Amino acid sequence: MQDSPEAPVKVTDDNFNAFISQNSLTLIDCWAPWCGPCRIVGPIIDTLAKEYKGKVAFGKLNTDENIATATRYGIMAIPTMLVLKKGQLVDQIVGAVPKARIEDVLRKHM
Repeated sequence: MQDSPEAPVKVTDDNFNAFISQNSLTLIDCWAPWCGPCRIVGPIIDTLAKEYKGKVAFGKLNTDENIATATRYGIMAIPTMLVLKKGQLVDQIVGAVPKARIEDVLRKHM
């Protein structure tokens, strides 16, 4: 696993596969600029990226700009957080949930 960064990485259709394959545990925050609940989750993801640096890689995928990846994972509502282990989807969190709920899901896969 590469050293996961301290801040979420901007993930696109072009770099998505490379990003998830370089990290053993990844959380992708699927969001859009117009989404109110996404603005609640965004700062939580930023905080978690700092707290889990070196353990979990965090990415942010703008679903309006990256339709292919959003379609591939069947994103029907945002925010949706995809949890991938060694590039494979292992969990999904839909909606604006508390930080503790996200941490519970991550710990389950560590």
